[in-house]
Amino acid sequence: MGRGTRATPPDDLAAFYVEQFDRVRGALALVTGDRQLGEELAQEAFVRACQHWERVRTMDAPGAWVHRVGINLAISRGRRTRSERRAHRRLRAERPVDEVTPDGADESLRAALLDLGLDERSVIVLRLYADLSVAQVAGVLGIPEGTVKTRTRTGLAALRAVGLVAPDEADVNEEVR
Repeated sequence: MGRGTRATPPDDLAAFYVEQFDRVRGALALVTGDRQLGEELAQEAFVRACQHWERVRTMDAPGAWVHRVGINLAISRGRRTRSERRAHRRLRAERPVDEVTPDGADESLRAALLDLGLDERSVIVLRLYADLSVAQVAGVLGIPEGTVKTRTRTGLAALRAVGLVAPDEADVNEEVR
């Protein structure tokens, strides 16, 4: 294929995109607390999946790979944002934060998720919203399964403390899919 020639993505890439995009976008919107940013990060994650499709398509869980790319992009974006905020504070300029309720999440859930640290928030969103297993979340985030379980437990405890999770609901750490 010559330079400037556009290849049509394989049908399985298109089907993968249709199947996974809303889930990835929603997860990233919950992780970041910003629907628009979640959409942008999901788009970028799928661009990268397209660029590496020959390798991604052979993975056991290509959806988990796209979630991982999106989470990594969110972490990088968060670091840049924190650096910008510190610089603005040093200059005594306050920058308003655009916080939009993600699709399907009520304001109290969004606020409670944003009160969690990014590590716990990422695990909770991937476990409960994206419906990934402990092993899949560990793979997506590149952390041990025990860490996923610990972050899930502490994140759920924080959500229980504000009344968003019933105290008698089963702990998702017991589920191994």
